[in-house]
Amino acid sequence: MREYHLARALGKHAELTHVFFSPGGASASDCLPWKAVPVPAPERYTPAKIVRGLLGRRPLSVVNYTSAEMKTALAAVMAAEPFDLVHIESIHMAAYEPILRQGGARLVYDWHNIESEGMRRYSESAPSPAHRFYAGLTARRLAALETEILHTASGHIVCSERERETLLSIAPGARIATIENGADLSFFNEARPAAERRRILFVGWMSYHANIEAAVAFTRTVWPGIRERFPEWRLTLAGLDPAPAVLALRSEANVEVTGTVEDVRPYYREAVAAIVPLRTGGGTRLKILEAMAAGVPVISTPLGAEGLAVTPGVDILIAEKDEDWLPFMTALSTQGDLWNRLAEAGRRLVTARYDWEALGQALYETYCRWLWTPR
Repeated sequence: MREYHLARALGKHAELTHVFFSPGGASASDCLPWKAVPVPAPERYTPAKIVRGLLGRRPLSVVNYTSAEMKTALAAVMAAEPFDLVHIESIHMAAYEPILRQGGARLVYDWHNIESEGMRRYSESAPSPAHRFYAGLTARRLAALETEILHTASGHIVCSERERETLLSIAPGARIATIENGADLSFFNEARPAAERRRILFVGWMSYHANIEAAVAFTRTVWPGIRERFPEWRLTLAGLDPAPAVLALRSEANVEVTGTVEDVRPYYREAVAAIVPLRTGGGTRLKILEAMAAGVPVISTPLGAEGLAVTPGVDILIAEKDEDWLPFMTALSTQGDLWNRLAEAGRRLVTARYDWEALGQALYETYCRWLWTPR
């Protein structure tokens, strides 16, 4: 979502060529209003890549997204015409830097989060000693690579001031701007509430380790108490590519695992609350902003809401411990004024600060300044 909305903003003002991984190499040119170059998405976590991530210099997170097809596509694009600036979506694409530097274009990284931070947190709670070792090793290699690109790239975009300050503590001379995550307010303007709300909704990429851990822990530990109190409610885990551990949750009472959905708005219309029960990971949560834009109260762990300008009790509820979830759900169900206050305050916050239109314009203006003041 971030990649799409930032590309859309840049494409309004500049000639944009968008090279991206597409499942199966399917073309998205028909629905993108700019030059689109789809590349087959590489297979991740193959035995060979795991070995390279263990023994090689690059972390597995980068090895997973390095492919000969992408190198060929980028070489052809860079040879075809000159570019003023190359916007690189996350450190995962760092292996392509040598190709992207051809022609003298300035390189800017968009940090969806600080990858080493998220991996380090995961290493502290990974399910086995082997997972913890590998995650710790990957975190250290990611940190080394992050330090490297902070000193070599022309600029960096981050999602929160907290992340900007963290990176500046590593590389005080780096050029870093904050372009926060956002929500598409016009898309959710069409949302209409259902007659009854009986759904608890968790939205996310369900093969991402932090979302897997959150979905499993919440369903096994917290959901039974909520289901006992509200037997007519359903827990919906919505998002693409659910991992086997998430699919297994379908065996739990009143639990729905959807996989990819065509339109998430119908799920929000039926939601008592959107939940973000994350215990690991990093970055700021598009899922929180999207729920607020849809006019649904959000309950999150402190980590889940990290980096967002939210106010607990005003526009969000923060569950510090597992025992907090049921009282919050009960309050939302029985106190209509609380539900309405949170929903309205969340929508106001997104409108004032997290509208993709405004954020995209800020990115374009930032890039114009940087192009006029080269480093």
